Amino acid sequence: MNKTEFQLKVFSLSERLFPMVSRMLGNNANAEDAIQEIMLKLWVKRNEIEQHPNITGFVFLTARNFCIDLLRKKKLEINDSSLQLEILKSEYGQEQLEWKELNIIIRKILKSLPEQQREVIVMRDLDGYEFNEIAAVTQLKIEHIRVLLSRARKQVGLKLEKTYSYERGQI
Repeated sequence: MNKTEFQLKVFSLSERLFPMVSRMLGNNANAEDAIQEIMLKLWVKRNEIEQHPNITGFVFLTARNFCIDLLRKKKLEINDSSLQLEILKSEYGQEQLEWKELNIIIRKILKSLPEQQREVIVMRDLDGYEFNEIAAVTQLKIEHIRVLLSRARKQVGLKLEKTYSYERGQI
């Protein structure tokens, strides 16, 4: 698919996408940014799109999934900061606070992993994707994904053990 065909078949749909994306994300500025990102993703996959039997449906599905991913990420960030006071007020506050602290530690560990390992462990263990779905998204072989996942889990386990051993004064 060349530039002109892409503009006619895909980019022309961006105006039709805008109301849906704006509604899902809550404001026009975020919607404009999201549509740019979506169009970039679609441009990268333009040769695959050309063979698709329903280009309009594919574009809308891609936009919807992109918005859902953004909202999931945003929801996690909002929950992290807004629940802190509620946790302290509840009768099980200590236990919830410990889980919250563990969650923060794990997020820091995940940020320290190499990009591919981080992406695979988040998609598999947090988002719940199957191996074949991860392979489709990352364009890696399933065997390679299993190796990356194993290494990532091992690193998370080692770093968690090191963190908790340090906190218990065992190092």
